[in-house]
Amino acid sequence: MLDRIAQFIARHGMLSSGQRVGVAVSGGADSVFLLHALRELGFALSVVHIEHGIRGAASIADAEFVAQLAASFGLPFHLRRADVPSMGGNLEEAARNVRQAFYAELIASGAADRIATAHTRSDQAETVLYRILRGSGLTGLSGILPVTREGLIRPLLEIDRSEIEAWLRRREIPWKEDASNQDRSYARNRLRHEILPLLREGFNPQLDAALSHLATLARDEESYWASELCRQSPTPSPQPQVIAVTELASVPPALARRRIRQAIKAVKGNHLAVQFAHVERVLDLARARDGHGRFQAPGLDICRSFDFIRIAPEGTPPDSHCEFSLVLKVPGSVELPGSGTRITLQIQEKPASTPPCVTVVNELDWHRFRGCGGAPSLELRNWRPGDQYRRVGHSKPEKIKFFFQEARIPLWERGNWPIITYNETVVWARLFGAAAEFAAGPQTCSVLQISELESQLQNPRDRI
Repeated sequence: MLDRIAQFIARHGMLSSGQRVGVAVSGGADSVFLLHALRELGFALSVVHIEHGIRGAASIADAEFVAQLAASFGLPFHLRRADVPSMGGNLEEAARNVRQAFYAELIASGAADRIATAHTRSDQAETVLYRILRGSGLTGLSGILPVTREGLIRPLLEIDRSEIEAWLRRREIPWKEDASNQDRSYARNRLRHEILPLLREGFNPQLDAALSHLATLARDEESYWASELCRQSPTPSPQPQVIAVTELASVPPALARRRIRQAIKAVKGNHLAVQFAHVERVLDLARARDGHGRFQAPGLDICRSFDFIRIAPEGTPPDSHCEFSLVLKVPGSVELPGSGTRITLQIQEKPASTPPCVTVVNELDWHRFRGCGGAPSLELRNWRPGDQYRRVGHSKPEKIKFFFQEARIPLWERGNWPIITYNETVVWARLFGAAAEFAAGPQTCSVLQISELESQLQNPRDRI
């Protein structure tokens, strides 16, 4: 058994030479065995115990038992006492939060480099079956991970609980039995004592190994897809994520689903309460011929507008925007609020010998501003409903909203769309160009040139 554990540790790169391991010891058979095994394998250890304050005198007795065990080996002992029942909410979740916080504290303080927990193959089987019954996807079926980013390691994931108890009995090593492990009011205990024995007897005596193998397969699949997606992995942020419809509708569903879940996690920080049906509904939005649709998922607002789908935090309507109004100096530049984009205005003189050319949409006739006397009053502001102007090549003014629809501009990009006004008259709009009355033409000598420089691409439409 010790050789198997050593090989498992090496295979998963759990420990480097000289690293110190805090062994989480509850006093039960699994954790007592883990401490003995790692000690016999020669690792530098300390003992970690959390007294949750849940079982009264029995809980205190367990803490004393573990303290004595640590002392008998001459190992440092880290104890955390907590009053979990007073924390309210779900008791198991509160206890788990206390443990994780203590482990993180020990690693951050340098008291340990890794924390080893005594999860076994039997625990893995229970976890995988429980998640199957709850309708988990492949990520959930990965079960208990051998190594986590937080520094937790699980060296016993290929060892059965029955093997551990037999090993301890042969060596007459005592452990403490937690009476709460028999309480059938906990779903995990019902699985352990009622459902799994039935399935082993009636369907597969090697069920624990089969479920453990399923976890390994799911974990490796997820690891592969994570590496494939890492190049386009968004930074976790409560900011909306925008995905082109083609990124979902024209790729295999397996990749599309992972891309959706990746975006959800980036916005929300987790996948809690996000179900298969929510992901499928996003896929349906992407595949629909109609370019519009919107629904809410737990903690999320999901909207399709034309060729893009936006996944945003709950309470973020598609047309939300920030009002801005900035005075423009010529020459000069200003940064659009919250976009990382700079609007720059420059004056360029065209030599008289320059042949006539087609009007450029971002070039205005500077003399049409100067001819009105004094410094022109130019303003950069966001688009507002009702804004209209006559574009070059058009016979009459039209609402910019119509241009948005024609160019398939998503709803969420419109509110912050930059336009430039002169004495409150629209003279330029991003993408749509100069107003016909102010546009540079073949006879223009002094050109007011408008350019946009983006420090970073914010979403797919920024490539326009």
